Amino acid sequence: MLERLDRYWRVCATGLCFSGFGIGGLCLRLIAFPLLRVTVWSPAQRSALAKSLVHIALRAFVGMMSGLGVLSYEVRGAEKLRRRGLLLLANHPSLIDVVFLIALVQRPDCVVKAALLRNPFTRGPVRMAGFICNDLGAGLVDDAIASLRAGNNLIIFPEGTRTPPSGAVRLQRGAANIAVRGGRDITPVVIRCHPPTLAKGDKWYQVPYLRARFDIAVGDDIAIAPFVRDPGGEALAARRLTDYLADHFAQELARADA
Repeated sequence: MLERLDRYWRVCATGLCFSGFGIGGLCLRLIAFPLLRVTVWSPAQRSALAKSLVHIALRAFVGMMSGLGVLSYEVRGAEKLRRRGLLLLANHPSLIDVVFLIALVQRPDCVVKAALLRNPFTRGPVRMAGFICNDLGAGLVDDAIASLRAGNNLIIFPEGTRTPPSGAVRLQRGAANIAVRGGRDITPVVIRCHPPTLAKGDKWYQVPYLRARFDIAVGDDIAIAPFVRDPGGEALAARRLTDYLADHFAQELARADA
């Protein structure tokens, strides 16, 4: 009986959280960002302030989810995120992975789906913060490198979409191209969620039988020098790096589940 009541509460609390997320996005779009436009003339400074506002808002959102009992979480290696210009690559088991990472890092930037620019709740924050859309083609790599050089912490999910129910991690090569061409080491982040929630294909109201627990582990940097040192050019280096990253995430996830 208590377990059933707890689950009903978590359905209601999840709905409340997502409503708060939407309202917060609209408030940023309709109130905070228009004020930035008329008070801050520098586009670069305006974008940096917008990133900070999104960071603060999502920290509050994570606190809301935790406080209402929707989920719990633990972050290991958070001290490694207190730097600038990081290229953060993470696996993607849940819809809210990006929420956690943006809430954890200062000056966040990320590669987002173009569909977010058509969503009335996310369009304002995505556009004002200058997040990078994934429909830019070859220009995406250049924009990502420019963001890193500007001191932003760039968040990428190299799978390109949420991890399938099978749990198999299959990476696209775009993130490795950014690392190779930009000469940036990689800060890997392994995210585990048990029991699974908001996975690919899940509806928001399909809450798990127990409160979901997120374990976020920030690993040591992966140097790209060994991959670019070998002959074969950037394309081959990106391919080797992608294969290495796929093995790295698979091993870390297997070790965590052991």
